[in-house]
Amino acid sequence: MYTYSKTTVLLIEDNRRDVSSITHLLESNGYKVTAALTGKAGLSLAASLCPDVILLNLGLPDINGYEVLQQLRNWSKVPILIISTRSEESEKVLALDTGADDYITKPFGTAELLARIRTALRRRMTFIADRKYKAGELEINFDKRLVRLAGKEIHMTQIEYQLLTLLAENSGSVLTYSFIMNAIWGPYTDNNNQILRVNMSNIRRKIEKDPAKPMYIFTKIGIGYRMLENENANLL
Repeated sequence: MYTYSKTTVLLIEDNRRDVSSITHLLESNGYKVTAALTGKAGLSLAASLCPDVILLNLGLPDINGYEVLQQLRNWSKVPILIISTRSEESEKVLALDTGADDYITKPFGTAELLARIRTALRRRMTFIADRKYKAGELEINFDKRLVRLAGKEIHMTQIEYQLLTLLAENSGSVLTYSFIMNAIWGPYTDNNNQILRVNMSNIRRKIEKDPAKPMYIFTKIGIGYRMLENENANLL
């Protein structure tokens, strides 16, 4: 079975004192936290870690926080909560219009931050709640993040699961290598798709009876991959 042991949070914040206090707060409440002190580091980590939620400060030393937000929104739907000392309504409106899910003004209470994170995560899950993929003996429950083959739960790494669900949500359509690389690893990955091929090979070993003759994920040589169309397409 694929599950998250902890909800992962990427904290993009240059104030080391805030990084320490927020990290301590979240980790003591069961979250796994990775911090970036600059916008560039945050963008890189967002692409490699695939966090469940991002906390973003606007006043970063290298890149304007709005630019970081905009770049993230070019390829990611991850919930993004702005944490900032800027309390002007115009700042909040701009952040929300740029793609932020919420805006929290510093200083904030610990209970408020935790509640805002829970709300953002619940809102994100409503987009995939109760949706399922089924084809042959393969089943994916997007809400529970559960993969079954012939009724048996299949364990997958985080990247493997994200690749599988990306293909499942677009079943029947060919997804190009570049589209998949951008969606999973972000726009800062190089053009070498070796890491993609390795992960796809691992996925096939787990879900295909004969990986050399796949039933679920098909390769379009030189183009990308296509997943067998979902029997529950009307649910997606």
